[in-house]
Amino acid sequence: MDPLERKGICPPLVLQTPPTQAAIFSGLINSILAALSHFGKVSRKMKITACILGLGAALVAGHGYVDNATIGGTYYQVCLLPTSFSITYLTQLQPYSDPYYSTPPQRISRAIPGNGPVEDVTSIDIQCNGYTAGGVSGSKPAPLHATAAAGSSVTLKWTLWPDSHVGPVITYMARCPDTGCTSWLPGTSAVWFKVKEGGRDGTSNTWADTPLMVANSGYQYTIPSCLKPGYYLVRHEIIALHAAYSYPGAQFYPGCHQLQITGSGTKTPTSLVAFPGAYKATDPGITYDAYKAQTYTIPGPAVFTC
Repeated sequence: MDPLERKGICPPLVLQTPPTQAAIFSGLINSILAALSHFGKVSRKMKITACILGLGAALVAGHGYVDNATIGGTYYQVCLLPTSFSITYLTQLQPYSDPYYSTPPQRISRAIPGNGPVEDVTSIDIQCNGYTAGGVSGSKPAPLHATAAAGSSVTLKWTLWPDSHVGPVITYMARCPDTGCTSWLPGTSAVWFKVKEGGRDGTSNTWADTPLMVANSGYQYTIPSCLKPGYYLVRHEIIALHAAYSYPGAQFYPGCHQLQITGSGTKTPTSLVAFPGAYKATDPGITYDAYKAQTYTIPGPAVFTC
């Protein structure tokens, strides 16, 4: 039995595996049909149009985002009820379907506009992959938290990641107020500390995001065991460097999810950075020619250790 079913959060029908390309394509079509249904009955011609649009979207979807997670041993994924548009989820955000539900699904992850990147290191959107110009805040709070103990692991599964988008994978955390993360905006304050980073393996063609291209086994980070219990916002990103030989060129794919951390830790990190602010266009990890056999310097502060 799925952990979420035991908790009474989801109905028995639960997706147990990460989405395949076919599933992503199907989801895109369903999202388009849902949008069309707002204008009345969906005709056969409209369904064909949706398939064409969905195929086009799938073909150009050369980017990605975190689709599901295992947090503290609990698996967070979509609850599937095809006949309903008013159910509650406890999972990662689904940017191509969430906007079309009559009752917005509840999430642990903050809203993103899609699978595309942020390219401006000075924009608030680099914080959690918002789209301010389109009405999506750089860090719009989600209504839920996932609970995990300090010292436990979190595995984040990305959608299909293109093999051209080589780059580092970096994870930050920020402590939210004692009331939680559900109404908190970090703004431009220095609140973030780094908990894990991975870059290039020497001068080889192996990068921290390479496993996501090959088998998509997910990317794992560990919640520092010494952290003081409370609410935390996690910022997890891939920086794609395939066009980073000049600025703007690096592509940032951040996403944020909300945790309630338990345990007996006592530490509150003090070496903190802001987003925007932690990265500069001239940083060697931001403007970088990934096609040359050269070492790579991961941007941002040092990793916090207990």
